[in-house]
Amino acid sequence: MLHIEFITDLGARVTVDVESADKLLDVQRQYGRLGWTTGDVPSGGYQFPFDNEVDFDWNLIGARKWTSPDGEELVIHRGHAYRRRELEAVESRKMRLPAAVKYSRGAKNTDPDHVREKADGEFEYVTLVIFRGGKRQDRYATPGSRPAAANPRPAPAPASRAQPQARPAAAAVADEETPF
Repeated sequence: MLHIEFITDLGARVTVDVESADKLLDVQRQYGRLGWTTGDVPSGGYQFPFDNEVDFDWNLIGARKWTSPDGEELVIHRGHAYRRRELEAVESRKMRLPAAVKYSRGAKNTDPDHVREKADGEFEYVTLVIFRGGKRQDRYATPGSRPAAANPRPAPAPASRAQPQARPAAAAVADEETPF
């Protein structure tokens, strides 16, 4: 029997028993839908293969995807909104990095030093997830989604912002749906 500790959206610590290792991700998905997490975000953010970004199951880390009325793609995690940023490949004498997609936000005074990353100037940010390199892992995909080959990467957003579209009416929320 395995034990996994979750931190609820209200900060309570709950230990859940898991029958076996092959059921672990299912349990993380189940409680992640409620906004529960399994610990702190690692320094530099969670790292996943680039090809998992298209259909990544955000429930695994207790987050959810959200599109703002302006059409901006965000991820909500523990009350913070992380923006989607596309990073171009870097090739120089000092380093070589493949293209990446990163979800990050501006750092706040309350963020610990070990999660803050420096940017140009005095600006600091915090990364939730970075998708870069590696081989696709189907276990990180939303259950029932199609493999990356059948699910082409969306085109980058145009430079100018589109006019906001009318928002659809809110759907009825079941008791087990995410409360936020």
